[in-house]
Amino acid sequence: MTFPDFLEAQPDAGLLSPVRAGTPVEAAVGDLAWLQAMLDAEAALVRAQARLGTVPAGAAETIRRAARAELLDLRALALAARETANPVVGLVRALTAVVAREDRAAAEYVHRGSTSQDIFDTGAMLVAHRATGLILADLARVADALAGLAERHRDTPMAGRTLALHAVPTTFGLKAAGWLRLVRDALERIAAVRERLPVSLGGAAGTLAGYLEYARLDAPEAAGDDYAARLTEAFARETGLAGPPLPWHTVRTPVADLASALAFTTGALGKMAVDVQTLSRTEIAEVAEPTAAGRGASSAMPHKQNPVLAVLVRSAALQVPALSAGLLQCLLAEDERSGGGWQAEWLLLRECLRLAGGAAHTAVALAEGLRVDEARMARNLGLTGSQVVSERLAAHLAPVLGKAAAKELLTLASARATAEARPLDEVLAELPGAAHLRERGTLKELCDPAGYPGAGGELVDAALSEWRRRPGRSGAGTDQLP
Repeated sequence: MTFPDFLEAQPDAGLLSPVRAGTPVEAAVGDLAWLQAMLDAEAALVRAQARLGTVPAGAAETIRRAARAELLDLRALALAARETANPVVGLVRALTAVVAREDRAAAEYVHRGSTSQDIFDTGAMLVAHRATGLILADLARVADALAGLAERHRDTPMAGRTLALHAVPTTFGLKAAGWLRLVRDALERIAAVRERLPVSLGGAAGTLAGYLEYARLDAPEAAGDDYAARLTEAFARETGLAGPPLPWHTVRTPVADLASALAFTTGALGKMAVDVQTLSRTEIAEVAEPTAAGRGASSAMPHKQNPVLAVLVRSAALQVPALSAGLLQCLLAEDERSGGGWQAEWLLLRECLRLAGGAAHTAVALAEGLRVDEARMARNLGLTGSQVVSERLAAHLAPVLGKAAAKELLTLASARATAEARPLDEVLAELPGAAHLRERGTLKELCDPAGYPGAGGELVDAALSEWRRRPGRSGAGTDQLP
């Protein structure tokens, strides 16, 4: 085998996209899955026509039995698509041949009145429906794991960081609750889009003329004035997809909505990932990814255990928004069928589904196994010698000194504490402006970072209560898709 032949024979194994390699979504959106979805669309269409009495029921059953991806040559269909700019033309020819071998008369009803875009777009929506089901299941697991982290660490103090520096204290529970809120938002968006994924039924130019004409010729008594609406409804019922209000060959709202939801989902998971990366730094070390044999290994440095789960999730979050932007550009679809814009969607959509599905599946392992070092959080919180509560001290000093003077005093005290490597309360105890705090005996208490969580606990409680009240949740530990 020559080198070019060797390359031609190799499938896309995910070598350059480890975030989705080996995950359930990879199989759900692969070439074979896409081919089967288009065949499912063909079979559902003829079943819908048979349901309405415009195609013989026996012919529909024969076509259904023949609509199996393993009976077709996937590579041959891919190569044939170069001559027609889409894979459906070759698919129809191949499916017709398979049906004809069993029943020549039934073969006449393959793709009856249809057009390539109806079949491809319906197949794409079936693929998306199946893939988003997997994504929703994984997101629900991630959310439950984050809810558990938020509950366990409701009152675990840690340094809140703004612009990379210690700001004021927060709690790890509140940080986890923030991640939970984002994942819940992603769940809601994916579930809403999934529910609306529609069949495509428009015919050659969005008028359904071919479907109508064949129906009137084949069974005029069954092809009444509302046949187009009834066929669309029957097709939707056969596929399990929604019925569109209009044909959408160049009204690409379903794809744009799906792209936007997938981009948001990876961004939501990516926020958790970048936080984990930051908190995993050697000099911070407040959290660590779950361990597994070989996971996080370095090719050169045996001591390292890299946060690879977070890296993979972040890699997807950086890619999907860019790919989804390409899908949104395809809203500029000219005339009644687009030449090039439609074709440009295909790989972009599949890669968005692959990456979002891979990120969600990877995030399950990350969230469920994340290790939290409370002692390290407490130690890091003390690194500034209580300067993280300067906001609190300002509130207590301002009524006596005035707001501006209190800030000036604390700026001076903080600079001296840093320069002399001393706790802030010791420095303030020596300054006349803080005498009333020293005399009240509250200075040390006010400088305790753990005593300044704000409303962190209440905010965590509210987030957990909202999550547990979500539609579809029947009890603790029991999750259903929204």
